[in-house]
Amino acid sequence: MGFSLLFIVIVVLLFLQASIKIINEYERAVVLRLGKFHKVKGPGLIILIPIIDKMRKIDLRTITLDVPPQEVITRDNVSIRVSAVVYFRVMDPDKAFLQVEDYYYATSQLSQTTLRSVCGQAELDEILSEREKLNLRLQEILDADTEPWGVKVSKVEIKEIDLPEEMKRAMAKQAEAERERRAKIISADGEYQASKTLLEAAKIMAESPITLQLRYLQTLTEIATEKNSTILFPLPIELLKALIHKGDASNA
Repeated sequence: MGFSLLFIVIVVLLFLQASIKIINEYERAVVLRLGKFHKVKGPGLIILIPIIDKMRKIDLRTITLDVPPQEVITRDNVSIRVSAVVYFRVMDPDKAFLQVEDYYYATSQLSQTTLRSVCGQAELDEILSEREKLNLRLQEILDADTEPWGVKVSKVEIKEIDLPEEMKRAMAKQAEAERERRAKIISADGEYQASKTLLEAAKIMAESPITLQLRYLQTLTEIATEKNSTILFPLPIELLKALIHKGDASNA
């Protein structure tokens, strides 16, 4: 009698263990009854019929998928290595279980092929300068392809772009040449602005001779403030003009 009671107790405990399941808040349970889809249960306490019901838990949290570096030949025939990171989550647990064997592996493989395809259609300058545009294109393509699986791709980021050494040296030379070009343009623009200012000053002095005399006296003052032994004798501008006109008449 005691042995039979113990056996019954063990059977009941095993039955309860097989039939009672606890599903976390971030999980859902896809239940198959006699091999057919029954319903999605959870979260909380759920009851299954042993042997008849089978269950698989699906995590609904955002998953971070690291896409390994991919060999890519760009549209302008440059060989590079590109890696990325994909953020996605399961929106429909029943589709993620019934429509694809392994949604994580399928999304990983699709991300790799899509990364190679999109980067192969772009030029190197576009990949380097318009990364945000490529991220959006990758996200749209992956989201559309994974929708039948009940997966939502929320974000894609190109992580690293590895260039060949010869390409790095060529880009460094190009950047240096660009900096030299900008420096020369800035220097030439400064000379042009200075020449315009001097021309305007010359016109003002030609129209008003008194400004030339004031500038002459200011120059003498600046020279006199320095510690030197040079003695300056300022001459009136009118006397210099008379001498210049006299010399021109003699030459004529």
